[in-house]
Order: sequence, then C-alpha cells, then structure tokens
Amino acid sequence: MSATVPPNAPGSSGSPRSPTPAAPPAASEPRYPRAQQLLRSPTFVVGALIVAWWIVCAIAGPWFVHLDPYASDPLNSLTPPDRTHWFGTDQLGRDVFSRVIVGARDILTIAPLATLLGTVAGTALGLLVGYFEGWVDHVIGRVIDAVLALPLVIVALLALAAVGASNLTVILVIGLTFTPITARTVRAAVFSERHLDYVAAAQLRGERAPYIMFVEILPNVLPPIVVEATVRLGYAIFAVATLSFLGFGIQPPSADWGLALSESYTLMAGGAWWTVVFAAGAIASLVVGVNLIADGVQGVLDR
Repeated sequence: MSATVPPNAPGSSGSPRSPTPAAPPAASEPRYPRAQQLLRSPTFVVGALIVAWWIVCAIAGPWFVHLDPYASDPLNSLTPPDRTHWFGTDQLGRDVFSRVIVGARDILTIAPLATLLGTVAGTALGLLVGYFEGWVDHVIGRVIDAVLALPLVIVALLALAAVGASNLTVILVIGLTFTPITARTVRAAVFSERHLDYVAAAQLRGERAPYIMFVEILPNVLPPIVVEATVRLGYAIFAVATLSFLGFGIQPPSADWGLALSESYTLMAGGAWWTVVFAAGAIASLVVGVNLIADGVQGVLDR
C-alpha cells in the first residue's frame, strides 16, 4: 500500500505552499543632501555665524558705526572703553570699535581673492602633474617640493620687498605661495583617479587630455579641493594680517587689523590694552570661524 502524500507537501501535485513573506528590511539611517548635512553640523553652523558676522561688518560696517573710524581726536587719545568709545581710542584718538568693524573689509577682500587664485592655479597644476605623470611629474613635482621647503612668510616678504606693497601684490604673492600646496593635494587626488576605468574609457573614445582632466577627473576630486580651499582661506587671513603687521601688506590709513596691531602693540606696556586686544580678537575669531567651517565641510564630505 503506497503512502499518501499530503497535498501541500513538497513534490505533491496539489497547490503549492504559499511562500513565506520576507522580513521587512531594517530601517536605514536617513540620508540628507550635503547642504542639509552641513546645516546639521554644529561646527559648521558656529563657524558660519562667525564668518557671516564679519562679512556683514565688511559690507555694511560704515553705515552702522557711530563714529568716523578715520577721524583723529588728539584730545581723547588712549581713552579707555566707555559709553562713547565702546572699545576705547588709539594713540591718535580714533575710535577703536569703528576701526575694528570697518577693518574687516580689506582682509575679507584680499584673503578670499588670494585663496581663489591659489586654488585655481594649484588645481590646474595638480591636474597636469597628476595626469601626465612621468617626467612631467618628476620635474614639476621637484619644483613644488623645493618651493614648499621655503618658509612662506619669508618668500612673501622677499617678493613684496622686490615689487612693492599694495593690495594687488599681496593678493598675487599669497595666492602664488599657496599654489604649490594646493597642487600637491590635487596631484595626490588625481593619482588615485588616473587609472580608473572611466578615465580609460575616455581615452579609448579619443578624448583629449584637457577634456579628461577638467571634465572627467576634476568633478571626482572636488571634495579635497573644497576642503583645501577652506583651510587655505584661514591661512590667507592670518598671512594678510601678518604682512600688514610687518609693514609689507595693507598700508595706512586703512583700518586693517594687522596694521592696527603694528601701530599699537607698543602701547600695551603703558596699559592701553584695548588698542591691541580687540583687533587681535577680531583676527583670531575670523580664523577660528573659517577653520570651524573647514572642519564641518570635511566631516560631511568624508561620510
């Protein structure tokens, strides 16, 4: 007597067993566009607020300061902070608060332009060296290494001493001194992309080298370039202030913060601390704000 096979057993001629429903996939962590991720980064937000404040001061400062930042009043020189002069006055009787607010304009014009110049030139040079490799990398790479071995401030001082100090020369000197640093960063990023399949496919299609470098490779190495540019901006702000302090940067009668430190740092010994502290604090806060933005951007791009 043959055994009876249940209708729903495997191999039976009856209706097949309904498949067991798959378990629902685990909820994944929500993904946000990078702009939203930046806004969710406390580091980026704090840095952006600091920088935004100084940008507002640079643009609208002359309209909301209550005293002329360039007007001298020898009878009220070295006045401590009070209700009229919130940050006191300097050795010429000029209002320090007004000069700190207005002084943001020059440094926030020169530093970003110098950073832009260094980033564009360094990116082009880094793409060239990283793509062609061989003798191009050997020759230009050794030149970059030699330039990087020199103290950048010394190089800038020598260049400005040779051509003369002006806002344009400061932009050119700082931008060109930042070029090899950016080029080295871009070169390393291009090396990691140079032998990938999409580059080989573009070469097989007969695309020219400039097209491959700027259309195919450049979009894929933008994240490190953005981070590098943000970091360089902080260095550029400090470099502009340093050159002004040494007398090779922005020239009088500008209210530049580095120039204000150069004119007033000897007064600290006499107790006129306010002539130095507020300008130094402005430089420090702006550099810190830019560095916070750089940290926030890098944290988002690394995810």
